[in-house]
Amino acid sequence: MVIKVFIANQSGSTAIKKKQQDVLGFLEANKIDFKEMDIAAHEENRKWMRENVPGEKRPQNGIPLPPQIFNDEQYCGDFDSFFNAKEDNGVYAFLGLTPPPGSKEAHQAAIIQNGEIPENKEILENIDENETAKDEEPPHQMVDLEDTAGESRKPVSPPDGEPVEKEDKEEEEPVTEDEEEQPVTEDEEDEEPVTEDEEQVDES
Repeated sequence: MVIKVFIANQSGSTAIKKKQQDVLGFLEANKIDFKEMDIAAHEENRKWMRENVPGEKRPQNGIPLPPQIFNDEQYCGDFDSFFNAKEDNGVYAFLGLTPPPGSKEAHQAAIIQNGEIPENKEILENIDENETAKDEEPPHQMVDLEDTAGESRKPVSPPDGEPVEKEDKEEEEPVTEDEEEQPVTEDEEDEEPVTEDEEQVDES
């Protein structure tokens, strides 16, 4: 299976030249084997390209423009399709090739087929556990801060601070009255009968 890229080396359009360079540069950077099929210098290549591009992929004028990409005789797509596949990390699937192990596209293919990546399953589970542990820690810390803040605020500025002070005053007032007034009145009452008894004894 060989990737064939139909290009026009002598094209006068700068847009076409840029698109061709983008496709060829990507294939070279990812070490994907391909062949350049020049349609400007070889009439056979141009005829073959035009005949094998599907009708729904042709432009309105019916003449497909380069670059056009094939995998052997199987049509892959034009530059726009290639660009979209590259943005979605799906170039190998676009080209009909198996992605190399360790690549992003290989991981995505494993996820689609198996629903998970067996090699990294344990790593992902550990990451999930760490993330859940991190998510659980902040609420506990916030609760502790609120509790400590609530405890510190209660004695300083309680909602029922005023009645507490009144109770203290009320407790102090009866104590002073009992200590000052009660003994004084008792002494006075004790002295009066004593004087009266003495007077009666004298009169008798």
